[in-house]
Amino acid sequence: MDYDVKSNLHEVLDTLPQGVRLVAISKYHPNEYIEAAYEEGQRVFGESHEQELRLKHQSLPADIEWHFIGHLQTNKVKYIAPYVSMIEAVDSLKLLREINKQAEKCGRVIKVLLELHIAEEATKYGLTLDACRELLAGGEWREMKNVQICGLMMMASFVEDTEQIRREMTIARDFFDEMKEKYFADDANFCERSWGMSDDYPIALETGTTMIRVGTKIFGPRVY
Repeated sequence: MDYDVKSNLHEVLDTLPQGVRLVAISKYHPNEYIEAAYEEGQRVFGESHEQELRLKHQSLPADIEWHFIGHLQTNKVKYIAPYVSMIEAVDSLKLLREINKQAEKCGRVIKVLLELHIAEEATKYGLTLDACRELLAGGEWREMKNVQICGLMMMASFVEDTEQIRREMTIARDFFDEMKEKYFADDANFCERSWGMSDDYPIALETGTTMIRVGTKIFGPRVY
């Protein structure tokens, strides 16, 4: 293994305050890197391709918590529903319905985060704040017994401007507080704020994140 996964992992973990969890983004990285992090106690890993995730799930320890972090097509939900721990990027009511349907078939409740599109760059996915308000106001999610909305996730703009990144993350934090108060005041499960990646997670720690998604800083450049 030509990359010191273990010391990189601890370098990140040592900066995390209590209450903030690390999702180690392992997509495009080999099993041996994941095993190295696992040996150090890391249990939560993030993947964004269904086929790659399936192979890793089959060959790596059963107690790993797999988070699906990329854009998820509805026709792929059935493949990951039996074992995925959390789907972090729900960007439509249609996808939420499909997750509920497939989770019911598996006799499971799948945790999800609603993905916000706040970044000023034109990323393709995520709900605008108004679309997220609309989805929750519609109330259909309340009838879904096999999904658990646990919070929000977002990606800040990939820019050098730290003030812009901080601004976007602060918008997400304030929006979380608004939704928590309006829809989830009595639901302790609605508690996750997933933002912050390898380049910007120190800012995320200042803006209320509870879950950072770090890959490159731990595993190095991706092996495609």
